[in-house]
Amino acid sequence: MIPVTPLANERPSALATEISERLNAAIREHLLSAFAPDNSKTLRSFSAPETAELLGVSGQFMRKVHAEGTLPEPEDIRGGRRYYAAQEIWDAREILEKTSRKKGRYMPRRSGEEKLQIWQLMNFKGGSSKSTTSVHLAHYFALRGYRVLALDLDPQGSLTSMCGISPEIEFDGLTVYDAIRYDDPVSMADVVVQTYFPGLSIAPSRLMLSEFETESAVHSNPDQPFFTRIRNALAQVEDDFDIVLMDSPPQLGFLTIAGMAAASSLIVPLTPSMLDVSSTAQFLELAGAYMGVIEDAGASLQYDFFKFLITRDEPTDVPSQQLTSFMRALFQDRVMSATALKSTAISDATMLKQSIYEVVRSEMTRATYDRAKGSMDAVGLEVETMIHQSWGRK
Repeated sequence: MIPVTPLANERPSALATEISERLNAAIREHLLSAFAPDNSKTLRSFSAPETAELLGVSGQFMRKVHAEGTLPEPEDIRGGRRYYAAQEIWDAREILEKTSRKKGRYMPRRSGEEKLQIWQLMNFKGGSSKSTTSVHLAHYFALRGYRVLALDLDPQGSLTSMCGISPEIEFDGLTVYDAIRYDDPVSMADVVVQTYFPGLSIAPSRLMLSEFETESAVHSNPDQPFFTRIRNALAQVEDDFDIVLMDSPPQLGFLTIAGMAAASSLIVPLTPSMLDVSSTAQFLELAGAYMGVIEDAGASLQYDFFKFLITRDEPTDVPSQQLTSFMRALFQDRVMSATALKSTAISDATMLKQSIYEVVRSEMTRATYDRAKGSMDAVGLEVETMIHQSWGRK
């Protein structure tokens, strides 16, 4: 344990520094113990029924392809039951795709004429579940065979932490900042890191990314406008991914606006409370004004979808349901049909820097788990349907 001593009674700047150092030391010790001994996250195995569901086949089909030798047996077999590592599921997709009559059934990756999907989650109201939604969408798509890039635009690095890289523990690798900075930027390919989650890569963030805000105020000019830098960086890795999910900081600064200029679709998560709805209204008023400014400066903003997502939804809370109904009446299909439920299962998973997809169902109340997972599955499926529409798929 870190020894606890009284905080020094000094001037505010020194006090803030001391508090920061103490917090960082405590967080570092906690993370080191949580992820010991190698300081890295791992992904659980998946049961045979879960695997069949992810592959979109029946349990009978899975038994058949194993009996025929089409699929190798998983390494983990307990009491006659098969448990699959995520990489084994990923490999199974590749094997089954080769034998399938329908192209893309098991590996639904985009073809050459289908454009990279870049979805930005943004709102300057903290607590709207941007990072939580981002990581759940990232895991949903990776488990279904898409090549996903999580792009963390928040200097706080919440999405980076959820993807297994802890900025709090002396992380000194390349970050998004290194790819979009004005002075000698590196290739985005050098920034992207494969995570412990097969199919999911992360372009990580840490506090240094906030320097982009200051530098853009000084260095952005007609020859290298700030709003092109994220778009140009993503173009360097475009062929490697199907879907990019950008988690924006809770503010409308240069990073968020540059993300807007790179995005093909936008999701604005908001909780059904009057304060959050009012804050979102102000956010979109400013966003609209800034969109006009960068369009006048030469940016081309074209979105396939611009959607609101209700998060922390409580079906039994009458005032919040009234506000949700108000939003649906006002904006109709701009509000996603699926909602992200407020759930202790998701809250508990997030405390451990996990998504609901990483949690073993038997480790919590099953009804609670099923509601939470069903909610996030519905959000993922609705976004997936929109992506297929953008690709022209039926």
